Amino acid sequence: MKVFDKIANIDSRIIYLLLFVVVLIPLLFKLVLPINLSEPVRSAYQAIESLPEGSVILFSVDYDASSAPEIQPMLLATLRHAFSKKHKVVLLGQWALGLPFGEIGLNEIAPLFKARYGVDYVNLGYRPGYRAQMVGMGREIRDFFASDYRGTPVDSIPLMQGIHNYNDIDLLVGLEAGQAGDEWIQFAGARYGLNIIIGATGVIAPDMFHYMQARQIRGLVGGLQGAAEYETLVSHPGTGIAGMVAQSYAHLLLLGFIIIGNLGYFVIRRRKQS
Repeated sequence: MKVFDKIANIDSRIIYLLLFVVVLIPLLFKLVLPINLSEPVRSAYQAIESLPEGSVILFSVDYDASSAPEIQPMLLATLRHAFSKKHKVVLLGQWALGLPFGEIGLNEIAPLFKARYGVDYVNLGYRPGYRAQMVGMGREIRDFFASDYRGTPVDSIPLMQGIHNYNDIDLLVGLEAGQAGDEWIQFAGARYGLNIIIGATGVIAPDMFHYMQARQIRGLVGGLQGAAEYETLVSHPGTGIAGMVAQSYAHLLLLGFIIIGNLGYFVIRRRKQS
């Protein structure tokens, strides 16, 4: 029974080291586990899949570094899907700190499909305004975005010459770590009838399901699980699937420690009582 005494007094650094190893191995070796596909993610995928070639998709990057591990895989997967269907991509953000992640995503995915900046995609960047901006873009995008992320006048960008308001946009992909998703739905979706799919953190996603049930959004990608599902649908495993595998193994390790720890506690207590 001395083994339980050793477990009860195990150095916490050993636990952290084992947890680090268990998380690192799936990421290094890109291990894959079966991913069950949910209906909200299937619907989000179908919203892009069903668009005719050359449709315009507006991406709103509304997250920062703290939420990027969950949402960046969604951005990469949906961008991959959009470019593979030869859709046009217009990217902007309500969070200034999110725009570098949008630029990273475009720079990673666009070259894979030989997409040309200004012709097949554009990054409009960030402008203050929030709700007023969301409403105002329903009239004219140039009222808020006179130039792109690089400072190039919008009127000189070929892609933007035929895009003035929501009537010229076929779908919005809102990637959300806060309240901006609700605002897009209320001010762009409800007011102008813009089709919307939402990608959100695991904390935010439950608050989006009532929009899904009310059919105010076309689909919902929730948390790292949702990102892994979307990567499965586009047949390109990325950090979403890798993260789910690492997370699953970490949970199993912690569950094992909990079981062994509780078993050891009862064994030691029984020994003291006898």
